[in-house]
Amino acid sequence: MTTLQDQLIARITAEGPISLADYMAECLLHPEYGYYTTATPFGAQGDFTTAPEISQMFGELIGLSLAQCWLDQGAPAPFTLAELGPGRGTLMADLLRATRGVPGFHAALRLHLVEASANLQKQQAEALAGYDVTWVDSIDELPRQPLFLVANEFFDALPIRQFVRDGEGWREKRVGLAEGALCFGLGPEASQPALEHRLLDTKDDDLVELSPAAAPISASLAQCIARHGGAALIIDYGDWRSLGDTLQALKSHEPVDPLTSPGSADLTAHVDFEVLCSVAKGAGCAHSKVTPQGVFLERLGITDRARTLAAGLDGEALENLIAAHRRLTHPEEMGNLFKVLGLTPSTIAPPPGLNE
Repeated sequence: MTTLQDQLIARITAEGPISLADYMAECLLHPEYGYYTTATPFGAQGDFTTAPEISQMFGELIGLSLAQCWLDQGAPAPFTLAELGPGRGTLMADLLRATRGVPGFHAALRLHLVEASANLQKQQAEALAGYDVTWVDSIDELPRQPLFLVANEFFDALPIRQFVRDGEGWREKRVGLAEGALCFGLGPEASQPALEHRLLDTKDDDLVELSPAAAPISASLAQCIARHGGAALIIDYGDWRSLGDTLQALKSHEPVDPLTSPGSADLTAHVDFEVLCSVAKGAGCAHSKVTPQGVFLERLGITDRARTLAAGLDGEALENLIAAHRRLTHPEEMGNLFKVLGLTPSTIAPPPGLNE
């Protein structure tokens, strides 16, 4: 049977080396062999664990932050409650449970999930049984009305291109073949208008990454919020301005070679929050400071919430809760690596947890 690796080798043999973005797109989204098409990536039995899978506290606090934004903007009705890349639906289920007591919130919301994987849509439907869910393939399909949205570990899975500085130009890192096996190589030196400003803060052999899809997606999101109201919480690992190779492949919670067994491992890269902020500002949207996840969650009261949950626990259950709190907030765990960015209309304050 032909595998994705066979197909990629055949394509490169016929057409020449491909960009890293094309390679990632095939590995993650190929309709037959793609990772998100075939794998069950989340949780202890999968390849990685996201914050919502670690503890219910994460989704609960996200929900309360967005609900307070909704109240602060006059409780518009109807409004779109949306998530980009909802995984197994865990975050949204926790968010909805936590906001049941917010008067009018559930009656006014229209729930939309931006998810292309049929496999994950089935899992989301199970997690959100009892709710009226609409699935869409892209953010541009969301209704033109107030939008309150969360994107947790969504942008890190978008395909990237990598470029290595060479004099006053750049050489693109590409996926080609060596002795019949997939390998990395560099294309010819060329100018890259999108990287013109990076000539000021890089030197020869420095590597920078671009996500071709990140800017258009964040622009659509920001334009909707600027025109119709709402708020977005973007949570991901990364930092301000890309520098260095951050591509990683994970399988069974362990790093693996990204060129080995295409389609069998998750591929991600750090998010360049400078791009998201710049695009949002250009679309007329306000953005918060990029805030460490641990600081954000502590401002929202995660420690008080953990104490409440701990009241009836002992033994292993209590130890798991303590470990979850630490993993989400401690600087040496997810607390500093993951960042939170809030988007709101230009006249509206940042979401709770992001206002100093």
